[in-house]
Amino acid sequence: MPMTPDAARNLMHEWVSSPALRVHMECVAACMASYARELEPAQVDRWVVTGLLHDFDYEKHPSRQEHPFVGVAHLESLGVDDEIRTAILGHADYSGVPRQTPMAKALFAVDELAGFIVACAKVRPNGLADLEARSVKKKLKDKAFAAAVSRHDIEQGIEGMQVDRDAHIQRCIDAIAAEAERLGL
Repeated sequence: MPMTPDAARNLMHEWVSSPALRVHMECVAACMASYARELEPAQVDRWVVTGLLHDFDYEKHPSRQEHPFVGVAHLESLGVDDEIRTAILGHADYSGVPRQTPMAKALFAVDELAGFIVACAKVRPNGLADLEARSVKKKLKDKAFAAAVSRHDIEQGIEGMQVDRDAHIQRCIDAIAAEAERLGL
């Protein structure tokens, strides 16, 4: 039986205690849902599951030797399908797993950007309410702001998706903003 978003959330909550990490995974899932509705409308739940679980092992296994390999092995033991597991492996550039499917490309393209968008919202008086792509692009140029976010990965993700940069950023802002109240953003 395929993993549902509810089952994925339950698994995430079993493995992750950090509220910030949970919110990150929810934001990535929201961005994934937005792309799935366009690219694979019948597969939205699978894309959401991928977003919800891409970092579920990170808190317990943060090293490059373990994340996301430990989590993916656990997902395999639960019968989670190969496309989801491969996409999760591929979101870690160092895994050596190529991103070949639309799902895998989207996960990589939204992961770092979702975290960056949340960081941008946190320093704005209105948060996500009036955040626009141009503001995010301006902050991306400030290497000191959210310095842990890989600008290289964001650009590489956009190139891999072959999407317009501004449209991609705005899509992710809108997807996260739609979930902002539920996520306490």
